[in-house]
Amino acid sequence: MRQSQRLRSAAGSSGIRSRRIRPGSSPGAVVFVGEQRLERVQIDVIHYDGDGWSEEMDVSVRSCAEVVRQDSITWMNVSGVHDVDLVERLGECFGIHPMTLEDIANTTQRPKVEVFPGYVFMVLKMIAFNEETKTIDIEHVSVILGDHFVISFLEDDGDVFDGVRDRIRSSSGRIRWMKADYLAYSLLDAVVDHYFLAVERMGDIIEEVDDRLLEDPHPGDIKEIHGLKRAILSLRKAVWPIREEVAMICKGESSLLSADCRVFWRDLYDHCIQIIDLVETHRDILGGMHDTYLSTLSHRMNEVMKVLTIISTIFIPLTFIAGVYGMNFKEMPELEWRGGYYSVWALMIVIGISLFLFFRRKHWL
Repeated sequence: MRQSQRLRSAAGSSGIRSRRIRPGSSPGAVVFVGEQRLERVQIDVIHYDGDGWSEEMDVSVRSCAEVVRQDSITWMNVSGVHDVDLVERLGECFGIHPMTLEDIANTTQRPKVEVFPGYVFMVLKMIAFNEETKTIDIEHVSVILGDHFVISFLEDDGDVFDGVRDRIRSSSGRIRWMKADYLAYSLLDAVVDHYFLAVERMGDIIEEVDDRLLEDPHPGDIKEIHGLKRAILSLRKAVWPIREEVAMICKGESSLLSADCRVFWRDLYDHCIQIIDLVETHRDILGGMHDTYLSTLSHRMNEVMKVLTIISTIFIPLTFIAGVYGMNFKEMPELEWRGGYYSVWALMIVIGISLFLFFRRKHWL
């Protein structure tokens, strides 16, 4: 999955959207909002039923309306939404409302679900952790559930649906014998499962930084903490609406959402709650890491100042003795003592050792 919105854990920068909807645009105007792309959009189609499956790669837009079969389930995966003309032509083929097409092309759209006559429209964010760059990639995903078909729109040419494809091809599980709503559930479930991987990996990074702050904090850590804060907030923004979306699907009255599949949607809702709990936990930890960083630095400074203070305290009486015998008075009886020099040194050593042992006994050293 290519980077669509990169959350850098170190720098905390996010992907920059190069286009925005202009104020005053007509409602339903299909305008691509996202990073400019030059890749060619590809449409892949899979047909399946209990008896078998077939797959077509790089299907043309003209034949899209003809590929849907009433005797099987059709899954149409569109990789790329930057081609506005292609999105509009698909909308004409399947009778998709212009407002839906607008949301498909808007990669900043908040996750949601809407029920229209003839189809159910779902928006969510696909999340993956990039091990090479140690960042989180967020990609816009739209799913349209219709009668005997599902259309998925992806921002890039990569996805997390390989497990769903393998189950269709190998006829494992119940997907080949269920209706189209189960396919839509499987796609959302695959996305949510990858939330766990990304959130847990983020948790590992946060734990590593937290441990390092306690042991050996550095000035650069504060920048990394702020980067993690921005990353977890963007992650929370992508994950939090999923709970509401799945809850609305569970309560939906559309005929396209069968009663047999509701138990699976409820299980997906539980997964969303678990993910939100993890995100909130990481957010709370990050909220205290800044204070931990400052407290650790303050503690280290206090330790340094304590050692310097003790050293200064030991040398204060020694400096006093050296100062007394450094005065240039003529009548100083000790100046004529035989062994006076060594006696003063012995006194200074005894005082220094005594103070050192006293501080050790008090556990100040």
